[in-house]
Amino acid sequence: MGKIVILGLGAGDLEQMPLGVYNKLMKSERVFLRTKEHPVVAELEEQGFTYDSFDYVYEENEQFSDVYQSITSELLEKGKEMDLVYAVPGHPFVAESTVQLLLQQAKDHHVAIEILGGQSFLDNLFQAVKIDPIEGCQIVDGTALKRVELQVRHHLIICQVYDAFIASEVKLTLMDLLPDDYEVTIVTAAGSSQEQLTTVPLYELDRVTTLNNLTAVYVPPVKVEHILYRDFGKLREVIAELRGPNGCPWDIKQTHQSLKKYLLEEAYEVLDAIDEEDDDHLAEELGDVLLQVMLHAQIGEDEGMFTVDDVIAAVTEKMIRRHPHVFEAGNLNNEAEVIQQWDEIKRQEKQVSGEVEESRLAGVPKSMPALYRAAKLQKKAAKVGFDWTEVAPIWMKVQEEIAEFMNEVKQNNTERAHKEFGDVLFAFVNLARFYEIDPELALQSTNEKFYNRFGYIEKKLQERRLTFEEVDLAYLDEIWEEAKRM
Repeated sequence: MGKIVILGLGAGDLEQMPLGVYNKLMKSERVFLRTKEHPVVAELEEQGFTYDSFDYVYEENEQFSDVYQSITSELLEKGKEMDLVYAVPGHPFVAESTVQLLLQQAKDHHVAIEILGGQSFLDNLFQAVKIDPIEGCQIVDGTALKRVELQVRHHLIICQVYDAFIASEVKLTLMDLLPDDYEVTIVTAAGSSQEQLTTVPLYELDRVTTLNNLTAVYVPPVKVEHILYRDFGKLREVIAELRGPNGCPWDIKQTHQSLKKYLLEEAYEVLDAIDEEDDDHLAEELGDVLLQVMLHAQIGEDEGMFTVDDVIAAVTEKMIRRHPHVFEAGNLNNEAEVIQQWDEIKRQEKQVSGEVEESRLAGVPKSMPALYRAAKLQKKAAKVGFDWTEVAPIWMKVQEEIAEFMNEVKQNNTERAHKEFGDVLFAFVNLARFYEIDPELALQSTNEKFYNRFGYIEKKLQERRLTFEEVDLAYLDEIWEEAKRM
């Protein structure tokens, strides 16, 4: 079994390198460097140091993940034949993907791994920017930065910002969380004689010329409250404070029951914003819906029943479970197949949980608007074959229900006329479904049309210095037709 000894070149000058690491490098016959672009390499060369480097691998691959795997594979192949030394910048256990890959894959290749020391850049960086990491510090890889993982309330150190391209990606990710002019510090060769600190506004991060393989970016923790308004944690804190002992009397008083009407109102306002095609207004109204969700979640937490974390966990788990064609193996071709799979998964879930078989029409809220609920009930019934396959009998049903309604009206039977009129509407919903018309949206469109035309009548009467009481229906109808033509 061969052996690979991994050691760190340190964070900067040769003076910072431990004597044991230096001796190992100088006495070893086969030394491989991840990169020769490091200050100590030139100094070691002057003392007769020889090596092979993997810099060429960076030129052959476009993705850093491919670079690291290629280096790992080559080292493991060589490690089967001979003992060798592999040297990396800094410390082997700090920001070194190849080291982690070697540790993961060495056993399968029958290669032993030994880790020696090296000085990490972190100690020198902490000293350079004068921070205490115990206050809260996050260290992330600039080549694989994920917005969702960043904690802007902590000291943030982004390492491996090798060049302007990576700096640009880092900048764009940070600008989703921070103002464009938020000041960040670019730290190059921390602790060495070449140490350089450059503080720039965020939007200039990729314009600095000192970016290289010894560069890290330091982002100070956010202290200004309004910058945190994008942070979900901040929203949670605000809602908790509103409901807290010194919070708002109105918010403290609310219950799940008292908030029901507001959730409904906010949902309708979202629909209005969608119809207006106003993105800013839509964002605002969606925020109001989120506020209602957060208030219900905070009430649940105050009562010790559930938290917003439970809400998020439940919906995340459900979305993954009911979309196996996305998160697992499988493929669906169209929306109909997705809906069919969704319903089948729901049915299986109920069987596993031991739930009593309920009506096929269950799950349609009684509080839903009547036209929407009628359409939902009919769709559920249609899934088990209780539906017409052609439109002619639907038209006959519509005519039949209208006739029954008119018959009850002629007999002045108000109660039965009320029920028959409901049957007329239900039949028209069936007709709308056949023609793939959303009856609720269709009626909303007509309501809006009526609102605008009636507003036109009001405007014309005002222009003519008339009131509704001074004109008859024929006069109003004439203006109405004018509105229609317009």
